[in-house]
Amino acid sequence: MLKHHGRYPYSAIHARPDYRWPGGRRLAVYIGYNLEHFSFGEGLGAKLGPAGHEPDVLNYSWRDYGNRVGAWRCLELFEALRMPVAVIANTALYDHCPELLAAHRSRADEIVGHGRTNSERQGELPEEAERKLIAECTARLRKEEGKPPRGWLSPWISESPSTPDLLKEAGYAYTLNWCHDDQPLPFETRAGRLWSIPYPQEVNDIPMIVARQMGAGEFADLILGNFEEMLAQSEHQPLVMGIALHPYIVGQPYRLRELRRALKRIAAEKRAWLGTPGAILDHVEGLKLELPRAQAPR
Repeated sequence: MLKHHGRYPYSAIHARPDYRWPGGRRLAVYIGYNLEHFSFGEGLGAKLGPAGHEPDVLNYSWRDYGNRVGAWRCLELFEALRMPVAVIANTALYDHCPELLAAHRSRADEIVGHGRTNSERQGELPEEAERKLIAECTARLRKEEGKPPRGWLSPWISESPSTPDLLKEAGYAYTLNWCHDDQPLPFETRAGRLWSIPYPQEVNDIPMIVARQMGAGEFADLILGNFEEMLAQSEHQPLVMGIALHPYIVGQPYRLRELRRALKRIAAEKRAWLGTPGAILDHVEGLKLELPRAQAPR
């Protein structure tokens, strides 16, 4: 028998309890908005062009554009459409550009833990070092935001076998690391239940635009096509659609113009509920659903 993670059992989506989102809606939509900072001259990072010798000024400065310009243009767009966002934040931003996170705090956007920096992968760390990293980030987020974060997305979706356990032990309520479903589902950990909120790897600008070299209009069409299809599918099951964005990519002017086209359509659709992962979790927990669960890991 193949090795299994033991976090959740197989469950066909059409065989689960039925429910609705607030306002009787069937599709919940959220924006997972990644604000990231990178170490200069070392470590990981998305690349506009082939990496050269370090310091790799081309790729570092392209990413830095996101925090200096692109993020503020995206913020203007979110404000104009009155759209909430989940800010998935590296804690290094509190030292690099605290005013950017303060702008989202003033909107009451949800802040989601995202490690220290996207220059490193937490899944490569020994368990105690990973525990320390999560604790350090959690403490910084609590200090700056006045409350602890409820959700976590690992930089580069990097997990060790113990990551869900460590997140639950640190007080987290949900993870965004897994893209295995279109509904919130419980994970089993050695410390109890941790929710998994769907986070997209297709409706996501890094794999689509950077890796697959999709054009700005094509990416906007992808968002809209996914949205229209999920609206139709949600007639049969309640669904969650995430949209993963990075301001150094979609904050480029020609891409922002196309993103605005897609988000205006979504914001105008009354059949969809616009929320955040935390709000999605609150609603599902309040329903007290009987959902399939795996045997708890030992």
